[in-house]
Amino acid sequence: MTDYVTWYGALEKPFFAPEPWVFGFAWGIIYPLIALAVIWSLYLFYKKRLDLNFMLLFAVNIFFNLTFTPVLFLSQNNLIASLHILAVLITLAFLQYFAWKKSKVVFALLVPYLLWGAFATVLQLTLTVLNA
Repeated sequence: MTDYVTWYGALEKPFFAPEPWVFGFAWGIIYPLIALAVIWSLYLFYKKRLDLNFMLLFAVNIFFNLTFTPVLFLSQNNLIASLHILAVLITLAFLQYFAWKKSKVVFALLVPYLLWGAFATVLQLTLTVLNA
């Protein structure tokens, strides 16, 4: 793990890059909200108020989200990580678009995730450009 930490620590970072503890703090809030959104979505799916396409999109987004960090640190390739985090943000944006139409509760629960995801995407794209 030290090799990954050393690699990331050596990257040139933009002025707006937060301290490492901020990531843990943010995700400590966001992941429980995502969990609540999943639970509520499953309930709505059971009640036939959400369709399978919505649930599949949610699953794809969570897959991209959970695999971002391993992809970043194992590949140590900012371009690949940038493409990966764009997949997180794009699937999340579509998810929010459909959630707005189908469940304001799910939409509201995912707003912090969307905001942090947009910030993280800008950060990763900036890291990619600065360290090209």
